[in-house]
Amino acid sequence: MICRWGSQLEQATYKSRQRLYLSEQTDGTVPNTLVIANCEVVKPRVAAAEHISQFNEEARSPFVKKHKTIIHPGEVNRIRELPQKRQIVATHTDGPEVFVWNVDTQPNCQVVVGASVSKPDLTLTGHTDNAEFALALSPAAPHVLSGGKDQCVVLWSIEDFTTSAKDPSPSKPATPTGGKQKGSGASQSAVADSTKVAPRGIFKGHSETVEDVQFHPTSDQEFCSVGDDSCLILWDARAGHDPVVKVERAHDADLHCVDWNSLEDHLLLTGSADNSVRMFDRRKLSGKGQGTPIHKFQGHSAAVLCVQWCPERKSVFGSSAEDGFVNIWDYEKNVEAILACYSF
Repeated sequence: MICRWGSQLEQATYKSRQRLYLSEQTDGTVPNTLVIANCEVVKPRVAAAEHISQFNEEARSPFVKKHKTIIHPGEVNRIRELPQKRQIVATHTDGPEVFVWNVDTQPNCQVVVGASVSKPDLTLTGHTDNAEFALALSPAAPHVLSGGKDQCVVLWSIEDFTTSAKDPSPSKPATPTGGKQKGSGASQSAVADSTKVAPRGIFKGHSETVEDVQFHPTSDQEFCSVGDDSCLILWDARAGHDPVVKVERAHDADLHCVDWNSLEDHLLLTGSADNSVRMFDRRKLSGKGQGTPIHKFQGHSAAVLCVQWCPERKSVFGSSAEDGFVNIWDYEKNVEAILACYSF
């Protein structure tokens, strides 16, 4: 199951309403789904006690309510929301395509045995092998970035689609889909009927699977990628399709994740199967493959799967790993110290 926070929908005195994306992966008896939910986030110290008391870790929360269900062509491995037009969502599955959805205009589906697969608004093509996890949408422009097993980083523009996308009319609510799903062919049919978009650029520099990609916080032409070849690569589409900077041994094992600091754009974080998080200053990296991390963070006992900068404090970030822990760090206070540690 994949879970991803979306945009804030409403801000009230005692609570806020937040978009939440979920995937429901099944044993095959019923279809895989992408769920769009609305989540009421109760504010601490101002909410009524009876609201807070309704929360139960062992039961379905009354504050998370399904808004719409999309029957997805295959498992949902990654979900990303477009910052410029937040009803536009991109997903990765076990295949080479990237799917783009307008979640406001997509029909609401009934999840039953044999239900028809939803038709993506766009299918982004360009990978020659499965692209399962590495996915990013630019905060600067409607651009999509992906990486996959073909060792490539692929860039698309969906500006034409987002320009023409309109909010649905309130007088025409979404309707459930019907029909029967005939094995895997129904999934392929939905993809075949979708509008296909060719890539703007294909970037080759990795020698193993690309595991994660990330855009520069303010540029739709600059981005980075990490992979199973232990490399961290910085790219600039304006300079061509070759790496601008390639750090050959960014870690001592496969790299799983990368994030770019939106408040100090010279800082990048990487996480690896060597159980560590490392911080790089791109001003100190050379195009000849040289560069060492400015900090190494040792706090996990298993492979690090996700790293993310805090959007409000430039020195704070979080990391999660296969050891079941989420660690919160502040490199300005103490590089070696973990501010908080949560077990799951």
